[in-house]
Amino acid sequence: MTTLLFSHDACLDHDTGQGHPERSDRLRAVNKALAADPFATLDRRQAPEVSRETLALNHPQAFVEDVFAKAPVDNQVFLDPDTVMSPGSTEAALRATGAVCAAVDDVVAGHADNAFCAVRPPGHHAEPDRAMGFCLFNSVAIAARHARDKFGMERIAVVDFDVHHGNGTQAAFWDDKDMLYASSHQYPHYPGTGASGEVGQGNIINLPLAAGTGSAQFRAAFAEHIFPALHAFKPELLLISAGFDAHADDPLAQLNLQDDDYGWVTDELMAIADSHAGGRVVSALEGGYDLDALSRSVAVHVKSLMQTGER
Repeated sequence: MTTLLFSHDACLDHDTGQGHPERSDRLRAVNKALAADPFATLDRRQAPEVSRETLALNHPQAFVEDVFAKAPVDNQVFLDPDTVMSPGSTEAALRATGAVCAAVDDVVAGHADNAFCAVRPPGHHAEPDRAMGFCLFNSVAIAARHARDKFGMERIAVVDFDVHHGNGTQAAFWDDKDMLYASSHQYPHYPGTGASGEVGQGNIINLPLAAGTGSAQFRAAFAEHIFPALHAFKPELLLISAGFDAHADDPLAQLNLQDDDYGWVTDELMAIADSHAGGRVVSALEGGYDLDALSRSVAVHVKSLMQTGER
């Protein structure tokens, strides 16, 4: 048993243009970090393309077709001021979501302990009928519905520690009490959602953090709010929207997490998954825009995933 790593070079072909923070160099930095000796035992897989039918588990078919229809033949088109498509974007998005769904298949089937998906574009801002915030399709929300559709899972949790609130995942799960969404994020900040009073059917846990929040407050807030909610929910599968832009070095926000905070939160989440989900965890890359901080933080996160049985 082992940790899977899903990625694909097609994810580099999502070209957001000069100066855009969600750039291909992010994935190159992650891939370089995970090529180091400590990660030699990772089981590396090529991310498959997801089907359009699977995308439609979370997004209306008309929206899916509209995204494909807007894909340019050359150059870039903007879906909003932040969200760009290039000729390579549709394949990249299909493989990003395909990675998370394939990781769910392998982990639920018992072929691996857990998985990390080093893919882009990210997904957690994509609402069911709206691409936004660098995101085209919501890979993690789709994978959660895929797990329920294919395996009949009744309780699936998504934990999101990206610095930006995952409004898309919250919107997808808002009326679905069998899907738990728990998010820590800077607030107020983009995209403007994520207040503590946003609770859905009691299945949404928002942990808004003020600018300047550091490690101690972050850890205390998780221990007080998110971990107890996960224990009470008893998920059969735990998905992680793994954004690393709450790091103190990240240029797009003002939280002050350090590298080892990502190891700590991963260890704690893995222990909860061991208690309730048979250790089944699938993590997918979301944000993180300082290349050095991103590569270090991903390395810490994946090392913790690889320590199955050592907790």
